[in-house]
Amino acid sequence: MAVKEIFAGLPWWVKWVVVPVILVVVFGGLISSVVGFLIWLLFKILLAVALIAGVVYLVRRFTGSSTSSRGDW
Repeated sequence: MAVKEIFAGLPWWVKWVVVPVILVVVFGGLISSVVGFLIWLLFKILLAVALIAGVVYLVRRFTGSSTSSRGDW
């Protein structure tokens, strides 16, 4: 028995209102945990990028007067 066959005889409000509400109630904690983890991970990535960009900017600003050091790379 396929999922389409199960939902075929049900009214629209059961498919589009009741089932999603049940899924959110049952898996709501899991969904919020996953979303919270993704937001935390994105924040940490953006913080790391900002810190690295700041260090690169400071290094280039204070060592930018001597152009011979850039050729060492």
